Amino acid sequence: MNFEFSERTQALRTQLMQFMEEHIVPRIGQHRDEVRAGHYPVSFMEDLKARARAEGLWNMFLPGLRDDEPGSRLSNLEYAPLAEQMGRVPWSAEVFNCNAPDTGNMELLHMFATPAQRERWLVPLLNGEIRSAFAMTEPDVASSDATNIQTLITREGGDYVINGRKWFISNASHPRCRLFILMGKSDPDNVEPHRQQSMVLIPHDTPGVTVERNITVMNHTNPHGHCEITFRNVRVPVSYLLGEEGEGFAMAQARLGPGRIHHCMRSIGQAELALELMIERSGQRKAFGKHLHQYGAVSDWIAHSRLEIEQARLLVLKAAWMIDQVGAKAAAKEISLIKALVPSLHTRVVDRAMQTFGAMGLSPDTPLADMWSQGRALRFADGPDEVHLRKIARMEVKERQALQGKGAAYLTPPLRS
Repeated sequence: MNFEFSERTQALRTQLMQFMEEHIVPRIGQHRDEVRAGHYPVSFMEDLKARARAEGLWNMFLPGLRDDEPGSRLSNLEYAPLAEQMGRVPWSAEVFNCNAPDTGNMELLHMFATPAQRERWLVPLLNGEIRSAFAMTEPDVASSDATNIQTLITREGGDYVINGRKWFISNASHPRCRLFILMGKSDPDNVEPHRQQSMVLIPHDTPGVTVERNITVMNHTNPHGHCEITFRNVRVPVSYLLGEEGEGFAMAQARLGPGRIHHCMRSIGQAELALELMIERSGQRKAFGKHLHQYGAVSDWIAHSRLEIEQARLLVLKAAWMIDQVGAKAAAKEISLIKALVPSLHTRVVDRAMQTFGAMGLSPDTPLADMWSQGRALRFADGPDEVHLRKIARMEVKERQALQGKGAAYLTPPLRS
C-alpha cells in the first residue's frame, strides 16, 4: 500500500486550497446571512460553480467518467484528500459538484442507467444544472436493515405505482431538486430477502409526491432539506426502473461504498479545523495566569486529537485504496471500520474545541456547534455505528473460524482444556 499523494493529487490539492481561500472562505459570512434570510440557493453559487468548472475542479469524485463527461477522473485514493479540504466548509462541495447525495446518485446512474435515463438525468447532474435525492430511509422501520423497507413498487401494465413514506431525505427541499431515486419493494414475497427491492426514478413534480416537512436536525433547519415525503399512488412508466427488478439492495451497497469515503474524509477536514481552532484559542486565552495550552488537560486534548486524526486518516486512505484495487464489496470491512470510527472522532475533537472556547463554543460566533451537529448526525447516515460494529465483529469471527483454530498453539494447556 502506498498512500503518498501523486503529483497530480498534490497539484489539485494545492489548487483546491487556493480556490477555497480566495473564493469560498471570504463568502462564509455572506452564505450564512443569505440562508438565514431565506435566500437559497445563495446568490453567488452559480458564479462559483462556473469558476470551479473552468479551473478543472469539477466532478472529482467519480473515477469512471467517460471522455465525453466533464470531470477529473480521479481514483478514490486521489479524491480523498480533496474531500478532506472541502469538508472544512460544508457547503463548498456543491461548488465543485461533489456534494452528497448527488455524488452517490450520479454513481448509480453512471453504473445502471439506460441511455435515455443518462440523457435526462445524469447529464444535467454532471453539469451541475439540477439536484437530486435518494429516498430509502423510512420512519416506521429500522431502515439500517434494508429488508425492512415497506414502500411498495407495484407493476400495473406499463407503469409502476409507488406507495410509501420516506424521511430524512437529503436535498428534497432544494429548489433545484428534480429527481428522487427511490428504493422500495417490488417483490415483497421473494424468498430471498435481498432480492425484494428495486429502484425507480421519480421526477420531483410527479403527482402524488408530497414533501410533508423539512425535519430539523439538532433543532436546526438545513435549507436543502432532510425531508419527510409521502408517495401516494405515484405512477411512473416501467422505463423509469433503474437497473433490473430485484437489484435494489445490491445497487444500494454499490452506491454507499465510495460515499462513505467521501463522508469520512469531509469529517476529518472538520476535525482538522476544530483542532486548529482549539490550538489558536488555547494560545490566546489565559486562566489563572497561564495560557490554556499550558494546562495538562488542554495539552492532552491537543495531543490526543492529533493522534486520532492521523490514525483515522490513514484508515480512510486504506479503505479508499482497497476500493480502487479490489472493489467496494471486497473492502466491506474497511468501509465499516471507517464509518464506525470517524463520526465519533469528529464529535470528540469538536467537543474538545468547544470546551476550550467555553461559552463561545456554543454560540454562532464559531462554527463549532454546527460542526458538532454534523458529526453527530453522521453517526446515523449511511448506517448507524451499531450496524457497522456488528458487521465488523461478524467478519472478524468468520475470518478467525476460517483459520481453523491455528492460533490455539499460543494458548497454555490449562486454557486449552
